[in-house]
Amino acid sequence: MWIRLNRIRQIILLVEDGLMALLLTAMILLAAGQILLRNLFDTGIIWADPTLRMLVLWITLMGAVAASREHRHIRIDLFSRYLSKKHNAYAQSVIDLFTASVCGMIAWHAGRFVYFEWQDGTQLFGTIPAWLGEVVMPLGFGVMTLRFLFSIPMRFLQRGDD
Repeated sequence: MWIRLNRIRQIILLVEDGLMALLLTAMILLAAGQILLRNLFDTGIIWADPTLRMLVLWITLMGAVAASREHRHIRIDLFSRYLSKKHNAYAQSVIDLFTASVCGMIAWHAGRFVYFEWQDGTQLFGTIPAWLGEVVMPLGFGVMTLRFLFSIPMRFLQRGDD
């Protein structure tokens, strides 16, 4: 069972990394193309600037999700130097629970925001609805919430403690 779960985890990580690489490549190509068009031909792509803003939002949240999967996010690490390994695991679990609750609240309110954007029919550009570009906010924070919640029991299972 652990082998299957590990394989599923590897596939999820591969998809996340691939999506980030695709988004970053699209952002670089679109920005470079827009710069070239403006400087060389005094023209540009009308939808490039709003698309780049959405790509920045997406790549930022995807990066935050990737950082949270390896616990490489920004954190204040005050207790780990002074606590024993056992007590550090408990303290880290409390911190992860707090972080999960904050991410969960942000995901909830971001979801409400996206829902209101959907209800209002706000347009991003052209006929593309704004909520399609903003849906990454509740999804990203939702994934981070689950990651922090799942890291609590995993910390003790990896140590062999129950």
